[in-house]
Amino acid sequence: MLDWSQHQGATPCGPQRVTFAPHADPDQPPAQTTITPLVHLGVLEVQGEGGIRFLQGQASAQVEHANGSAAPLTCFCTPKGRMLANAQLLRIDAERLWLIMPMERIDALQAHLGKFAPFYQVTLSARDDLALVGIMGDAAPALAETETGLTAPLPWHQVGDSAQLLLCHPGPTPRLMLIAPQEVMTALWKRLSISASPVGNAQWCLEDIRAGLAWIGDAQQDTYLPQMLNWEALGGISFKKGCYTGQEVVARAHFRGQVKKRLARLQLETDTLPTPGEGVEDANGKRQGDVIAAEADGEGVIELLAVLSTREHAEPLTVGGHMASPLALPYALERLDPEVLFADA
Repeated sequence: MLDWSQHQGATPCGPQRVTFAPHADPDQPPAQTTITPLVHLGVLEVQGEGGIRFLQGQASAQVEHANGSAAPLTCFCTPKGRMLANAQLLRIDAERLWLIMPMERIDALQAHLGKFAPFYQVTLSARDDLALVGIMGDAAPALAETETGLTAPLPWHQVGDSAQLLLCHPGPTPRLMLIAPQEVMTALWKRLSISASPVGNAQWCLEDIRAGLAWIGDAQQDTYLPQMLNWEALGGISFKKGCYTGQEVVARAHFRGQVKKRLARLQLETDTLPTPGEGVEDANGKRQGDVIAAEADGEGVIELLAVLSTREHAEPLTVGGHMASPLALPYALERLDPEVLFADA
């Protein structure tokens, strides 16, 4: 694992979190483009000729959509349709697929999938030799192209190869994810930091919240149907593929309209950061949902994602005694078929 404390004064500030000292040169304003070590994310590799067939029976995505250009969202469920983990799926070459996912869920998913891997003659490995970096800001695509030679792709697409891979993630701020071996990333970081300001990875997590994109952590595993995290609205579920673990429950909930909880964006005017799993209560003190992720915006406001009941409830909602105001999601709460999303890939 790359020691980020050796780069630009990065300081660990919690599990899988780093921060940087504030910009302190009054004669040189901070760059509008920012870079951050994505230490909370990692890569689980599936290697072997049977990799596509193997994942096709486990993942919610149509695995063949991951063709080296398209890089779809996917998730893995229990037989009861509850999410164990979610990820972005990448094709690296004919025998290698990567799952980009929260670091804290890699070991658990590897153990879960490992029960089936021998039947398909595939191996699973956590790629701790890789480093992931986020590049954010209007100039992010130009900076990435200058330093890597790679032209930024569309959201949920990839360019490059295992030596240097570039992904685009959605959100109000243009942002890219760069993946490379640690020794390559060390040199890339030095070049990127000439034109971009280093920031903690909480900023990337805040952009995930603004994009309405929730990732399953240890606290949420085996709790939610994929639709409760709006996964079908993000193109993360194929309802046209064959069976996969949990598929029957996921499909039944969709076609019968049985999804009674949904991911929502909220904001709190406080400096107190709620923890994942903390309750969201209505005006009568009744619990209506749970916090999934929360980050401070640096201006005295907390932005968060929460899974809330779709039933009517007494306003206002509160989290930890603080009033929660609703924020709009940047996408419609309707099914987005990945077959449509990746039709041109």
